[in-house]
Amino acid sequence: MKDVYILATASPKPVTEDELKEAFESDEIELVLGEGDCLFSVRAEATRVDVRFESRKEDLGWSPELLSGTPQSHEALQGSRGFYRFSFEPGKPQATVAVFEALWCVRTLMELVDGVAIDITAFKLHTPEDIEELTELEFDIRDHISLHAVEAGQGETPLWIHSHGMSKFGLWDVEVFNLGEQDLKAAEIFFHELCTDLAFGQSPPPRTPVATSVGAAFMLLPAEEARPNLRGINLETFAGHEMQFLTVVSPEGRHNLSELLSHYRERFEAETDEEAESKAEEARELLPAFKSRFQRRGLMEPLAFLVRVPFEVHPDAEGKPDEERLWVEVITWEDGTVIGKLVDGGQSTTEWRKGAHVEVEESQINAIGVAREGRQLDPDEMKTLLLAEKLM
Repeated sequence: MKDVYILATASPKPVTEDELKEAFESDEIELVLGEGDCLFSVRAEATRVDVRFESRKEDLGWSPELLSGTPQSHEALQGSRGFYRFSFEPGKPQATVAVFEALWCVRTLMELVDGVAIDITAFKLHTPEDIEELTELEFDIRDHISLHAVEAGQGETPLWIHSHGMSKFGLWDVEVFNLGEQDLKAAEIFFHELCTDLAFGQSPPPRTPVATSVGAAFMLLPAEEARPNLRGINLETFAGHEMQFLTVVSPEGRHNLSELLSHYRERFEAETDEEAESKAEEARELLPAFKSRFQRRGLMEPLAFLVRVPFEVHPDAEGKPDEERLWVEVITWEDGTVIGKLVDGGQSTTEWRKGAHVEVEESQINAIGVAREGRQLDPDEMKTLLLAEKLM
């Protein structure tokens, strides 16, 4: 059993047994009260989450710079005096299942007490709204891990990038060396994809070269095998990071991954002004037919109607709000308002998560698309579909 989450609350007293019984009552789980040092334990056929409670007169001792979260979350943590510790056996019965069951317990308890949840493994603070999204929307590895970039070497590629948080899945964290500032965004996406595969048991075993879908290749080595091959890095850099890591290296075992990341850099190539205007012009031209065809679609018709709109995300390095253009699958369209769900989450933030329901104004639409049975139609196919009735 491993402590993974802490629910911090202002009350120094735990909830009552009657409150727990009412909140966790279910035919699918067994609620065990007061066994050993546990306040309660939630058990199902293949999972078990133990919850212990402690009260403190002083702060928990977490430095604010170690934890990512909103200012309000940090303020709530600093004023907390009661702490519920959630522990479970990572990886049992399956990595993501164990984490979900623990989060479900955290969410249920957060409906009884005001507080903020700490992911101990990833150094993250979660609000009740965060936990609700984590348990209801599609799995997003960014909710469960943190990535740290540390200057560990010299020259143009001094960065050591590593994850925290994979231990909640019963897995080793991941690291890569000899990267530069220009590699950060590409490395972030690569880490997210790799860690998602790891969490779902789809990654290669250590020491086995694997080819990616675009022809590049890499290998995972235990850190104790990979780190001795590094040059020009002070071993004191790893203080506090002696735990088990998997190091991403080339198939030959070298710390050179520039070719591997080239595919991921392409994702951040900005759409040209000409391309953006072309898509916006197409949307303006076809929007009336697009909206009309959506409103006439058959109940069993295998069509999905997609609109792209800008979403504001975290401010950039200069403090200016940035934005991402994200695709939304239309669910309802009332007058000038579109209600739908995000097809893909934001690349740079979890503010806008895949599957989240959003409401946008029709005037914001800067591109449109139609998918049939999961395949997005090309522009000519879409135009033919939308204008078919006018041509008859």
